[in-house]
Amino acid sequence: MAPISIKTVLISESVDPRCKAILEENGIRVTEKQNMTKDELIAEIKDYDGLVVRSATKVTADVISAANNLQIIGRAGTGVDNVDVPAATKKGIIVMNTPSGNTISAAELTCALLMSLSRNVPQAAMSMKQGNWDRKKFMGAELYSKVLGIVGLGRIGKEVASRMQSFGMRTIGYDPITPPEVSASWGVEQMSLEQLWPQCDYITVHTPLLPSTVGLLNDESFAKCKKGVKVVNCARGGIIDEEALLRALESGQCGGAGLDVFVEEPPKNHSLVEHPNVISCPHLGASTKEAQARCGEDIALQIVDMVKGKNLVGAVNAQVLASTFSQESQQLIKLGEAVGSVLQSFSASKKPFSHVQITTQGDCMKSSTGYMTSAVLVGLLNHESGCCPNLINALSLAKETGITVYQAHCASAGATEGVCKVEIAANGCSYKASGSVQGGAPVLLELCNSVFRQPISLTGNLLFFKAPANPQLLSSLAGVLATEGVEIESFSAPADRSGDLWYCVGVSSLLRDLSALNSVVKDAAQLSF
Repeated sequence: MAPISIKTVLISESVDPRCKAILEENGIRVTEKQNMTKDELIAEIKDYDGLVVRSATKVTADVISAANNLQIIGRAGTGVDNVDVPAATKKGIIVMNTPSGNTISAAELTCALLMSLSRNVPQAAMSMKQGNWDRKKFMGAELYSKVLGIVGLGRIGKEVASRMQSFGMRTIGYDPITPPEVSASWGVEQMSLEQLWPQCDYITVHTPLLPSTVGLLNDESFAKCKKGVKVVNCARGGIIDEEALLRALESGQCGGAGLDVFVEEPPKNHSLVEHPNVISCPHLGASTKEAQARCGEDIALQIVDMVKGKNLVGAVNAQVLASTFSQESQQLIKLGEAVGSVLQSFSASKKPFSHVQITTQGDCMKSSTGYMTSAVLVGLLNHESGCCPNLINALSLAKETGITVYQAHCASAGATEGVCKVEIAANGCSYKASGSVQGGAPVLLELCNSVFRQPISLTGNLLFFKAPANPQLLSSLAGVLATEGVEIESFSAPADRSGDLWYCVGVSSLLRDLSALNSVVKDAAQLSF
């Protein structure tokens, strides 16, 4: 990936001082302004390339729309619920979090709540403060030999498992992404949720808040659990259905809950908070000195590494960029954009596009299909009205404009290596082009079935035209161009010499009007690289 230029960053919340120091040490100007209203943030953000937030700043679509220069939103923490990620993606802005910054702190709080639920520690402490000595009232249970169900086996789920195993708990879990053999190496047996619910004495959830995880623990799932099951949520409010949880607590189906997060924060409905079997915290999962220092430092280092073109960590909406930091990938991106631009110049008068097929060919391009697809779309969409495509938003912009995108990879055919083939359909017409990288620069190999004798370097001013093979063609064209004040600098012809063919000439400048060529060519397109 070509390095992104980040010169100014706004930090809108209290983050560790190391964040500002690291950014400034690397030549980035930093402004810290806390407790801004939405209108104040909208007025302020237009001047910055980057924004660093924690969880309080709401980066809404209105804020993003006002951010004319913004290229990255850095979340010093894990969850990005406070950022309108689709709006940022549409505008081509990277949303980055610190995926491991608060892992240990969140895992430790989860373990603390599990232990507190087993021994009624907060309730007993409160009773003592009230002058009571109720030993029988706070009878607990050992964690030893109990079954802990972990829903979500990412970083935090893994750390919770290793800690609770030291108490002699059996750990089982569910995760649609982590392979069972991987979690088994941590001592967690994976199974379906239907198998997991009835076995658990304790359940803890560690998933993101997605449509598929909202209300994951609800009336139906509570009914499948052991009577008296205890649950913990240090992830996101809403994963456990709060009304269903209250009903389960009232009936005794749930024996206790440890809650660090709520659907509404702070919660206005105190029914759960005030329930005697609920231990609640005001979203303290990442509230340790170590986690805040780690998150502040991590987000600064991640931004600096990205700006320097070293690597990309924590990009929530820009995984396509993760493989684009080598010189080879940057050359391929230039190729994709160039081939897309060539085809855009041909189809400019025949829009809208209906579909685009991008095929990469050759072993050296096996892992590049994703970003090559985005690069081609950048070239195709670059001249759309009000459209500023980049590798982050190209796919979403294509979808928004009604373009169906197909991508594929195929093995090398003969000696051909590293070829990008693109076919587009626009208003009933089809155009095809293929290119590769030679000598570190993009070249065009074929255009609409015309295979060029020598690859065309995609640099400078290029004029493509379609005409029947004719010995007088070049001299006739040169005469017309001379009349228009344009000189021919290079000429590329196809290997085939029969029928209507596509040719390319490098020219000193672009023509003011392509209709000047109507007397000598059947079709023409031009563009400048």
